[in-house]
Order: sequence, then structure tokens, then C-alpha cells
Amino acid sequence: MSKFGMAVALGALALAGSATAQPAARPTIILVHGAFAGSSSWNAVVSELQAGGYRVIAAANPLRSVAGDGDYVARLTRSIDGPVVLVGHSYGGEVINAAAADAPNVKALVFVAGFAPETGESAVSLGNQFPTGTLGQTLTKPVPQADGRGDVYIDQAKFHAQFAADVPLKAAMQMAATQRPIPLEALGEASAAPATWKTLPSYFIYGSLDKNIPAALHAFMAKRAGAKATVAIAGASHVVMVSHPREVARMIERAAGQN
Repeated sequence: MSKFGMAVALGALALAGSATAQPAARPTIILVHGAFAGSSSWNAVVSELQAGGYRVIAAANPLRSVAGDGDYVARLTRSIDGPVVLVGHSYGGEVINAAAADAPNVKALVFVAGFAPETGESAVSLGNQFPTGTLGQTLTKPVPQADGRGDVYIDQAKFHAQFAADVPLKAAMQMAATQRPIPLEALGEASAAPATWKTLPSYFIYGSLDKNIPAALHAFMAKRAGAKATVAIAGASHVVMVSHPREVARMIERAAGQN
């Protein structure tokens, strides 16, 4: 082989080696809030993940129905080039379960104090299996909607103790004032989607003093899902992503790397 030919061959090998040495693209993280919250509830987690080099989208969950909200998030997920990790808080766990069934680029699920339903289960039916949650006692009278359903909120005077007990009072009262409602019917809607946590790597993190979804129910769902990792944060409330954003972000990063 001529010197020129040898140089070309060595250059090609060097380029090939460089290409194979490139790390795999990090997945996009889609964060899905639950009822009585909004996308801003993820702000501190977003900052943690962005500092780690992740692309993050905090989806605006419509909070209208499990099937409809799941379709909304699935469409967003399918619009992303490359793998996605879906993260759901509370009712958002039901939504990511439904979305993953219709979005083939989902590589992992993270339930942050979130529901992980089996087909046919709802937030209400799961709660009835572990009837120590106190959410129902704090809800306002439903606000009638044009479609005949009724939107409910958490009574602002009860919001701090019920929803965000480990968040400073001033911040919790801001959350109470900006909370987004959900129809009671959505909380009772049975999941029509397959249980995607059976086939996708799933991760669970929740607070031991969660009053919306009891810790025993979280532990049950995590065990049933064969969770890759489960973390119960001592003393944390339902909004563990607000009070413990670093721990939540580390769990999401673990799911993104699947280790």
C-alpha cells in the first residue's frame, strides 16, 4: 500500500474510533404534574436536571381525563427525536402509564409520589385499598362545568397540612392559590391502558408522610411493579419534588441511565 493509501486508511480508522467513543445521547426528560399542582411544581427538579445536561420538558397536563391526558402526553412524547423518560407526580403517574402505551420511544418511567395503576384501576380504587389517605376530607364543593362534571380544589386553608406539610408556609400558600383543579370523575376513571410498568423499567420515590397517597400504597405499587429502585424519603409530604428536588432528580437520572 502506498504512503498515501496508508494515511487514508489510518485516518478512517481514527474517525471510526472517534465515532464509537461518543457517548449515547441522553434521553429527554418529560415531567408530568398531577392534580392540584402545575408545571412550576417541577422548577427545582428542572434546575437540577438541566445542570446535569438533560433536556427537560415540564408538560402542561390538561387534568381533564386519564385517557385524554395520556393521549396529550403521548403526542408530546412522540414528537421528541430519541429516547424519553416519563416522570409523573400523583395523578400524573396514571397519565404517564397511559402515555407510554402509545409512545414507543419511552425508555423508563419514574413515579414521584405517583399512581401506577393496573388496567381497570383508578386513583379512587387504589386509594380504597389503603384507606388512610385524607385528601377527600379537604376537597372543596365541586364547581359545575359545561360538560356536567365538577372540578374540585383542595381547600386553601387545609392545603399546607394536606399537600405540602414539609414546604415553608409562604410557599405552600402560593401553591394553594395557584393550584389547578381536576374533575372528580377523572379521579374515579379506570385506566384503560395496559400496565406499562410491567414492561418498562420503573422507579418510585415518595414521602413517608404523604397524606394524599399513603406510603403503604406507594410501597405496594412499587413492589408490584418490580421497581428497579424505590426510595421513601422520611418525613416528606406528597410534593416530594418540591421539598426534596435533589433526591428526585437523582432518581430520574438513574432511570435515564437505567442503572
